[in-house]
Amino acid sequence: MNEKNKNAIMLKLNKKRGVRIFRNNVGVAIYSDGRRVRYGLCPGSSDLIGWKSVDVTPDMIGKKVAVFLAVEIKAGKTTVKEHQDNFIDVVREFGGIAGVVRDIEDVDKIVKD
Repeated sequence: MNEKNKNAIMLKLNKKRGVRIFRNNVGVAIYSDGRRVRYGLCPGSSDLIGWKSVDVTPDMIGKKVAVFLAVEIKAGKTTVKEHQDNFIDVVREFGGIAGVVRDIEDVDKIVKD
């Protein structure tokens, strides 16, 4: 997926009430002297990471909490890799919101206002 479409997805997410999302590039940089620096959350972590603020139930004294949000961006029929799918599953298992976005319309399926 091209950067213009990725940016459009990011903007749409950040315009949703209570959502803040950030780009999460994952990889390894190698310096000229051979040193390696790993960056990003972890291998397999989603392209976009952030949170969605939600109102909690009255038994939690009306506080708001931020629910972890992970969005993997894939173009067309590009396959989600196993370690990316595992990351999404773990986020969901622990109560977070996670999924795959293939076009801007998919944003509403993952994050509802």
